This record gives sequence, structure tokens and C-alpha cells, in this order.
Amino acid sequence: MLKISVISVQPKMFEGFLTESIVARAVKKGACEIDIVDLREFGEGRWRKVDDKPYGGGPGMLMKCGPWFAAVESVLGDRTADGGDRKTRVVMTSPAGRKFTQRDAEELAQAEHVVFMCGHYEGFDARIETLATDLFSVGDFVMTGGELAAAAMVDATVRLIPGVLGGGPAATASESFGRDGLLEAPQYTKPPEFRGMKVPEVLLSGDHAKIESWKKSEARRLTELRRPDL
Repeated sequence: MLKISVISVQPKMFEGFLTESIVARAVKKGACEIDIVDLREFGEGRWRKVDDKPYGGGPGMLMKCGPWFAAVESVLGDRTADGGDRKTRVVMTSPAGRKFTQRDAEELAQAEHVVFMCGHYEGFDARIETLATDLFSVGDFVMTGGELAAAAMVDATVRLIPGVLGGGPAATASESFGRDGLLEAPQYTKPPEFRGMKVPEVLLSGDHAKIESWKKSEARRLTELRRPDL
């Protein structure tokens, strides 16, 4: 079973996320365990301080080493996270990280323990990066914290755990960003015509070979049109 630990200075941001939809179902089914850790429990001094002014000046506050090292080491326990066996992963959310992809989600879904470190304020003291096995970004933009990025990565990972989605392996076999690298072909449901827009005849034909050929052709066309970079 995959264990996911999320360390954040704003743990309440995850309350709704963990009680709704696929992630909640996965936890209820015992497919994964998710633990939300409040970084302030490891804060320093009377006020549980987790940030301070950056050396050399500059705007904002940086997250301090002490609380982060204590939190990650507490969560890992006797485990190590050197990235060697890929079973224990520590993910730092960072605009400077590698862009998170479906391949990364597949790898995380096969791990035994994944720890997400949610940045906040002006960012991390650079030494905290030594705790991480992976630095991931969800896009070329900056947010006020790493909580939403971590939530997105948790969702993308959990849905790939066997048994979480209905329909078995077929549920994720032909999705966008699959092994063929293409976007998913367009899909339709009832009614067969809506406001003059008709479902392609081939999908109503019952000819599975032709339908499969159409889906492959449409996937290539859509990818060339919308994501030629793929």
C-alpha cells in the first residue's frame, strides 16, 4: 500500500480534497494512506517559527532548515530517501523543478512512501533541497504556496494505483499522455445529435476495428493540432 505524507504550513487546505472524489475513495478502500503533517509542529521557539528573513536582504521570508529537517526525518522514520531504490521519494514543490508528467505519476504510484514538501512564503532555504529526491513543478508559473501543486500530484498519482478507478487497467490505458505520447481521442455520449452537432457515424457503427482505427487517427490529429510539442 502506498503511503503519502504531505508536509505543509497550511494543512487545512487539504481537508476538502481528502474527503471528496477519487482520493477519498482510494483511502476508504485501503489502496493508500494519506497523512497531512503540520510543519508548525516542528517550529522553533514559543511561536513555532518556521521562517525568517533571508541573508543578503530581499523581499519576503524564507522557510528555515530546522523545522523542515525535523519534519521530514520524523515522517521518514527509519526509511532513507536517497532516490536509489525509488521506493521512498521526497518531492519538493518548486518553480525551478522539473515539470511533473504522467511518467512521474506512474513512478510515484509504484513507490511505498512518497513525501510532499509544500513550499510557502518566499521559498525554501537552499539547504532544505538536500532532503528531496525530486523537485517538481506543475507549470511555468509561481503560486503562493506548494499546496495546490502537491494536491494535483497526489491526485494524478493516486488514480493510477491498481483498483482505485473502476474499469481496471483499461481505465487508464488510452488516456492523454499515455505510452504512445498522444492526447486522447474525442469522446461522445447520448444524445447522438445535440444542437446540430452529431456524433461521428463510426462510433455508432458497432464496428470495433473501425472505431479503434478512428480513435488512433483522431488522437494523432488532435495532438498535432493542440500539442505539437508532444
